[in-house]
Amino acid sequence: MKSVIVGTAGHIDHGKTALVKALTGIDADRLDEEKRRGITIDIGFAHLELSAPDGGTLRLGFVDVPGHERFVRNMLAGVGGIDLVLLVIAADEGIKPQTREHFDICRLLAVRRGITVLTKSDAVDPDTLEVVRLEVEDFLRGSFLDPAHSPIVAASSLTGAGLNELNSALAKIAAEVPARDSTAPARLPIDRVFTMKGFGTVVTGTLVSGTISKEQELGVFPTAKGVRVRGVQVHGAATDQAIAGQRTALNLAGVTTEDLARGMILAPPDLFRSTSRLDVSLRLLPSAKPLKDRARVHFHSYTMETIAEVRLHGQKLVKPGETTYAQLRLAQPTLLLPVDRFILRQFSPVVTIGGGVVLDATPLPKLKPEAVCPFLEVFSAGEAEAILGARIVRRGSQGISMAELISETGWPQQTVESHLSPATSKGAALRFGDMFINAAAMRHLSSLLPAAVADFHTQNPLVPGIGKESLAQKFKLRPVIFDALLNSLVRDRKLEVAGDLVHLPGHGVVMKDDEAESKTAIEQAFASAGLKVPSLKEVLAGLRVDRARAQKIVTLLLRDKVLIKISDDLVFHHNALTDLRQRISALKAATPKIDVARFKDLTGVSRKYAIPLLEYLDRERVTKRVGAERVIL
Repeated sequence: MKSVIVGTAGHIDHGKTALVKALTGIDADRLDEEKRRGITIDIGFAHLELSAPDGGTLRLGFVDVPGHERFVRNMLAGVGGIDLVLLVIAADEGIKPQTREHFDICRLLAVRRGITVLTKSDAVDPDTLEVVRLEVEDFLRGSFLDPAHSPIVAASSLTGAGLNELNSALAKIAAEVPARDSTAPARLPIDRVFTMKGFGTVVTGTLVSGTISKEQELGVFPTAKGVRVRGVQVHGAATDQAIAGQRTALNLAGVTTEDLARGMILAPPDLFRSTSRLDVSLRLLPSAKPLKDRARVHFHSYTMETIAEVRLHGQKLVKPGETTYAQLRLAQPTLLLPVDRFILRQFSPVVTIGGGVVLDATPLPKLKPEAVCPFLEVFSAGEAEAILGARIVRRGSQGISMAELISETGWPQQTVESHLSPATSKGAALRFGDMFINAAAMRHLSSLLPAAVADFHTQNPLVPGIGKESLAQKFKLRPVIFDALLNSLVRDRKLEVAGDLVHLPGHGVVMKDDEAESKTAIEQAFASAGLKVPSLKEVLAGLRVDRARAQKIVTLLLRDKVLIKISDDLVFHHNALTDLRQRISALKAATPKIDVARFKDLTGVSRKYAIPLLEYLDRERVTKRVGAERVIL
């Protein structure tokens, strides 16, 4: 069963709610004030099933919106997720101000399909109805509701005239609506929040993508609060799962009505992140005033609204009817993705002035317009392979993960994989696990790293190499990319790795005469001391070189394992420790155990040395401590 969302649009008192009731039998006005005043104040909902031209079944969800100019903000909360529109024009009044504003909103939201309904046809004579039809045809010409391909149906909710024709037209057009992507990550913009006795917290909305199932864990954006779906309803009927394109009600656990509000969005908790900056393509209506850079506007998308500041990319003013690139800085964060549509309304007086499409919901900070606009051109063109390539390129040496590509685009992993396959197979993009990097960025890094290591050698002649971690941090490289890059450079013999140190091939420590003399002095001081070693501080104090160079010489001797550090303040020559291990092992035949007193007698050292040395022998698996004694292994 195919699900399609139908929205109404039109001036106040032109019969939108009455038309929905005549078609579905459901009164979409649910508020007492609406019934008392006889006008729609908030969005209402109804549903209808029709037979499709191919014999299948169409499930239509109706979103009825208010027509009064004071409630356009509520109207905008309803039309964001519609698939087709019923533009309602009363035959006894014709085109009015909110007819024009609602129609502009539908075009700015890129609604592609719809039907124009001349309601109250029973209230006028045939000649008047024909005059109104001609006026409407002229108004719609050249738009998505051009009479050449979109029907105009005269109908009366009071007498039922024209309703059969309208149902047939609805079935035909709804059958042509492309199905929404149920494989994409789920997103449900919330339009109602209430408590239902016996159930608890309930939210409703139009599921714009993906699927939502019972017991599924979701996140509430922008707060990131986690919730669990206790129950799912579609058009009032309980079900195990809702799919994209359906009007959906969810019974939520782990949250109260105070935690939720219209404008929030339910989505997978760990996949997306909220944003307060959007790079967009913005179009100003021909009827609007010029829009200046840094102007404040009212921003609407799906069911949310907030204040935004418009930062024009590369210009100070956008003229009526023009389209340009801009960054919108939102007063409140939200969850939006590329291709999502939005509406802008003037800050004061509040009238619709334009709208557009989100191109990037994760703009990189501190990029100048001349660097941003080329990427926005690619994003705007809509070619998936080029979009992914551009997202990889703009990350430079940082690369980008599969999870980040899914989050930035909103596409399922299989879609990202398929569209990246040509780039990876041609070598334009390189893949390491779940990380991707542009091949040109990798080549650039391949020249930068050896140069950085060479510079390190120049600055630190007594240090054998730079630590891997330090080298990776110098270029802020992610571990997977750094490891792949380093392995490649080692294979190409441009770098060598010794333990945790990276150095140039054939590089050796270069010492001056006083440094070489100091190195010999340090080694001899510990070699001649046996196990009764002096403190390192005493040895270094007697050298001709400064303390910083002396410490680097010690580091070199430790790296080459000439000296071995067994505790924070005890360093021994390797020969002394090798002799000790052999002596203790030789005792095993005579006595399998040794205690601290016996060890002190055997080695002639004090307790200050004995305890650290015994702990060293434990670590080397020469002995094993059992109580107060050591078992010789």
